Amino acid sequence: MGAVLDPDGIGVDDYLAGEELTDVRHEYIGGEVYAMAGGSEEHGLILGNLFAALHAHLRGGRCRAFVNDMKLRLRLREEDVFYYPDLLVTCDPRDTDRYFKRHPQVLIEVLSPTTERIDRREKLWSHIQIESLQEYVLVSQEKREVILFRRANNWSPEVLKSPADVLALDSLKFSLPLAAIYEAVDLG
Repeated sequence: MGAVLDPDGIGVDDYLAGEELTDVRHEYIGGEVYAMAGGSEEHGLILGNLFAALHAHLRGGRCRAFVNDMKLRLRLREEDVFYYPDLLVTCDPRDTDRYFKRHPQVLIEVLSPTTERIDRREKLWSHIQIESLQEYVLVSQEKREVILFRRANNWSPEVLKSPADVLALDSLKFSLPLAAIYEAVDLG
């Protein structure tokens, strides 16, 4: 739901100041602010499994993984955009801001019925414009399915469905079987 306070929208500085004061996260697109819904149990388990494995893999290196609360800042078509990816990995020394990152190497979204369409279309288009991004991953929480988009593969989707399939993030030299991604998740 958008909440615009004036005809010109909310400025970036006001948005960032407001995000520091609220418990509800908001994405920001060209002056409009959209509240983020909470996640399901499946969403939390999948995201936790991915973050735990990535965090352990990256420990001691130059890359850092952030889950849920780190904003991604973009500039698209002369508009400022802030998204909250489910999981963001940055390896770029230019990413020094405490509250947002601009140069992610990997972005992961756990799909939900309310965000799936945006994650598959709007965010895919937005994210592949990021010069530093190497991999974008969409993980279903309703069925065992992971879709991987790679810059090295011209952003063509790679679909993984079997528990034995392995999500391989080549840019991080990281791999994780789908069985581990979906560990403890009841897919019905």
